[in-house]
Order: sequence, then structure tokens, then C-alpha cells
Amino acid sequence: MTPILLASGSPRRKQLLEWAEIPFRVHVSNVAEDFPPELPVEEVPVFIARKKAIAVQSETATDEIVLAADTIVVLGEHILGKPVHREEAISMLLALQGVRHEVITGVVLRQHEKELAFYDRTQVEFHPLTEAAIEYYVDQYQPYDKAGAYAIQEWIGVVGIRSVIGDFYNVMGLPVSRVVGALKDFSHS
Repeated sequence: MTPILLASGSPRRKQLLEWAEIPFRVHVSNVAEDFPPELPVEEVPVFIARKKAIAVQSETATDEIVLAADTIVVLGEHILGKPVHREEAISMLLALQGVRHEVITGVVLRQHEKELAFYDRTQVEFHPLTEAAIEYYVDQYQPYDKAGAYAIQEWIGVVGIRSVIGDFYNVMGLPVSRVVGALKDFSHS
């Protein structure tokens, strides 16, 4: 497979690409993760991923395929972003207890003006956790760079997840099997 340019500094996305044996190098661009308020929720991570991909293309002038992704957590109609501080992280995790929420990752592949964009949805449900357990997780793992204030592969996911419906790796930040298929299609189109 031809090496790609990953437009993300996420250690989880890097790990997932390594597990899939996809050759890549990383270039991160600081892009504001804002979006038009009228966008349907499933289009939000695609919109942000597209901004990342275009920024990396313009900064690198690369011929490589650029892979950009963005993951959001949706509870009801509300997007839970990355918490700014401890209290916000605890509040988010308390809201997620015992209810099903969605994790949506938007993926954009770009090479020159050619683009392939899609999103993947996974439903996740936590067991009820005590506030003390949530405080422990926030204090020990400091999930301030994670949408919804959690990482499924960390302690809270191991002890707290009741069910996952859909792609587990999507919750980690990249629906890898779908990306592998998309890269093959993109390379041959």
C-alpha cells in the first residue's frame, strides 16, 4: 500500500494504522474545530475532518493521500466535545451513565482535488458508575483531549462499558476496516 499522510496527532489513530499495517507519516495542522450550527450531527465530524485535510494539503503541497478524521460523542441531540476542565469531564461522564449514546467518526481522504468522505456510527452504553469512580478516572487519566471525556480502551471502558453496537475501533477514533477498504477504492479510482 502507498504511504499516506495522517492529518492527526492522535496516538490512538496512529496505533490503529500501525495495527492495520498501513504505512503513514504524520502532519498535524492546528485547525479550529468549529462548524456551522445548522449541520446535521453526522456531518459535523466530516466537516471538521475536511478542514484538517485541506489545511494539511495546503501546508505540505503533498502528492500523498491525506487521511483526516474527527470523532464526536452525541447524547440525544447534543454533541459532547472535549472537556475543558475536570468539572466538565465529570459532568459529561455522569450524563453518559446508563444511557446509550453515539460515537460518530468522520473520515476524509484527499489527494489533490479528489476526495472521498464518509462517517461511521457506533452506539455505546455505560453501566451506571459511581461519581467516585468517575472522579477517579478523570483524575488518573485526564481525558481532556477526548470527545465525551473518555477513551474506550482505558480503565473506564474496560470496567464501565455495558455494550458496543458497531465498530469498536470507531470509538477509539478510526473505523479502520472501513478506512482500509476506502483507501483501496480511492487508490484505484
